[in-house]
Amino acid sequence: MADKKGKVRRMKRGPPAGSKVAESDGEDHDGLSFPRSQDHFERFTNLIRWELEDEMESVEDRLRKWSRSRLVENGVTLFDLEGRNDGWLFGERIVKLFTRGEALPRHRFRQGDMVTLSRKNPLKENTIEGTVLSRSRKFIRIVVYEQPAKIRQDTWRLDRGANRVAHDRMAAALEALFSEESATALRELIFGQVRDMENSASRPANLGGIQKRLMAQSEHTGMLNSSQSEAFAKAMECRLSLIQGPPGTGKTHTAVRILAAWARNGAGPILAVADSNVAVDNLLEGLLELGVKAIRLGQPVKVRESLRESTMAAQMEEHHLREDVDTLIGLNEDASRRLPSLKGKEKGLAHRDIKRGWKEVRRIENQMRDDILEHAQVICATCVGAGDLLLESRRFPLVLLDEATQATEPASLIPLTKGARHVVLVGDHQQLPPTVISKRAEDEGLAQSLFERLNLLGAPTTMLTTQYRMHPAIREWPSERFYHGRLEDGINAEERSAPAGFVWPNWDAPVAFVPVEGVEDTSADGASKQNMDEAALAIRVVDMLLSGGDLTPSDIGVVTPYSGQVRLLNDLFENAGGREEQERYHGLEIKTVDGYQGREKEVIVLSAVRANDAGEIGFLKDRRRLNVAITRARRGLILLGNPRTLRHDSNWASWCDWAAERGLEAYHVLHM
Repeated sequence: MADKKGKVRRMKRGPPAGSKVAESDGEDHDGLSFPRSQDHFERFTNLIRWELEDEMESVEDRLRKWSRSRLVENGVTLFDLEGRNDGWLFGERIVKLFTRGEALPRHRFRQGDMVTLSRKNPLKENTIEGTVLSRSRKFIRIVVYEQPAKIRQDTWRLDRGANRVAHDRMAAALEALFSEESATALRELIFGQVRDMENSASRPANLGGIQKRLMAQSEHTGMLNSSQSEAFAKAMECRLSLIQGPPGTGKTHTAVRILAAWARNGAGPILAVADSNVAVDNLLEGLLELGVKAIRLGQPVKVRESLRESTMAAQMEEHHLREDVDTLIGLNEDASRRLPSLKGKEKGLAHRDIKRGWKEVRRIENQMRDDILEHAQVICATCVGAGDLLLESRRFPLVLLDEATQATEPASLIPLTKGARHVVLVGDHQQLPPTVISKRAEDEGLAQSLFERLNLLGAPTTMLTTQYRMHPAIREWPSERFYHGRLEDGINAEERSAPAGFVWPNWDAPVAFVPVEGVEDTSADGASKQNMDEAALAIRVVDMLLSGGDLTPSDIGVVTPYSGQVRLLNDLFENAGGREEQERYHGLEIKTVDGYQGREKEVIVLSAVRANDAGEIGFLKDRRRLNVAITRARRGLILLGNPRTLRHDSNWASWCDWAAERGLEAYHVLHM
């Protein structure tokens, strides 16, 4: 360990995770560029069609064929729910669903999920669509788009739904890119139709006087480190630039500084998007802290509660024309109530006046929305949200896309086809790729992001190289394996001291590999894996960590690749003390690796699950999943796994070798 970056013996550095170069030794670049725009259009139109068909089919198949017990076991349906109206969220009805006097079964409904509400069978009834607002052990609250009739009568059923809106907006973006020259000035770059990608992308955009101000701004990077400053400068100068942000390197911090600089130089309105609502909220929060006038599009139900005042709906409530609208609505409702008592010509005139009244309400509301958008410096939305009708006729020359490696290419094109001339994509193609439901669409390339494809084509990419999250020992192996040894530490070991309670093999390097000789099992739903030995040990390890007194349950994350293991861990921790308020493990988070991307905790307890004689490790083979799993921890990483099974994969074998060489194996924990 000669230098700061931590040289690791016997460690081969891998090629970029998931890249075509990695899979084909650099010989096959098919599918990266599209000399004929039509090929791009046809390819991605097919892929998103397959994705929608397979998602709809899986939902319908589930509703048609799964038994009640299987639906409950998988946590995708809740039965026999009682309902109550529970207030309003910016004009939309909130419904509270519960089972009288007892806790809801374990389920997978989360804030922002699209759901359908029915009585008995959603395939045979007119369902009511909604979005999950919040949940607790005893109830779930959803925002519904129409009032359920007789909400208090009989019982209700709640199912997870499919998302047609996303497909339609992606299809429209592909059509616009293919057929409209004005959709974006970057068409040739997106299609890969330029001779020299780096040179062409590095040219300044045609932004008139704004471009000169941005070029001048490129030197004034403020409180950014050297690699962040380089990324910032390219974001001012180049019409297309990519920022690769390895774990803990401050990519969102950098993105917010770029957006603020664009806004300060009069480049608004700017479109700032990300794949998930959580990431959009992070951008919005950063912008508001810097005093940037930012507005959040999308349903308030999907926005972090502390940020809802910045949503379009909240701003409409506060607008100076709101009173006029409320007055008009009141007059119209009065007129509607009087209708039954009117006859003949009077009734006809009243109908006409009501129609005019509602037309005027719509006109004023549109005026309010336009006014709010005009005064915003940055408009924040998800990639799919950027396809909202509100923005239909608007053009956004400057676009920043965060989480660009988690968005499929068609989703990324939604914001880019709104007149983009100057674009920054922020992401990390060494971490998890976009989530794709359809296996055939994934196999044909839908899981490769636009960021990764442009990176492979040679678009200018700056990698952020200083990490501020992990203890240097936790950073050491992933830096060598996935980032060519380029990651440096912006914090030192003293700032990330090893937590007490757990007996670390080396207190100066808070990483522990606990070799578990357990056996994997198929989870109760038949669709995932679980490992009882590792799950039971995870509880003991968490108890050890809590006994040290310097951690609370909310400082600890229990992470595993398998949803079956998440459900098993949930049940075991429930029985061991519970995770609700006032209970022993309140605040402890148990999630899949995929659900933890972008997150961090003081300590991560990672259960690898796979343990079999055949050496099968399934989707643990994806090096990007391994990278995400071991880079969430700030002060300590404890990995529970079967070394004989894990060593069948070269990346896992490399990590096991590293842990052994560094003396980080923790056999003693098994006997404590």
